[in-house]
Amino acid sequence: MSQQPNSFLGSEEQPLYTPTSDERTMAILSHVLCLVVAFWAPLVIYLVKKDDSKFVAEHAKESLNFQISLIIYAIICCILIFVIIGIFLLWALSIVAIILIIVATIRASEGKLYRYPFCIRLIR
Repeated sequence: MSQQPNSFLGSEEQPLYTPTSDERTMAILSHVLCLVVAFWAPLVIYLVKKDDSKFVAEHAKESLNFQISLIIYAIICCILIFVIIGIFLLWALSIVAIILIIVATIRASEGKLYRYPFCIRLIR
């Protein structure tokens, strides 16, 4: 696996095999559906597909970890809401999350594995 260097937009690497069209679609859904139903979509996709496809499982797991990280960061921002800066941090966090979800979706459609930056990887 060749891995691109880390950047503020995350890192990508080539999987060991070329994923099928169905696998890429499920990987895309594990990222895009987070915009609608938060962490539930990647959780369900991971639980259903973890034994069938390593590519889909990796994307769903990464998406799930990112969503959990966002929840933790949002709680921290809400604690800081008593300070005016917390409101701006929460707003900035949501914009950055949308941008990173779009980048992850594009990488999944290209058949690459993607790693979110600043992600706490609780599920390995």
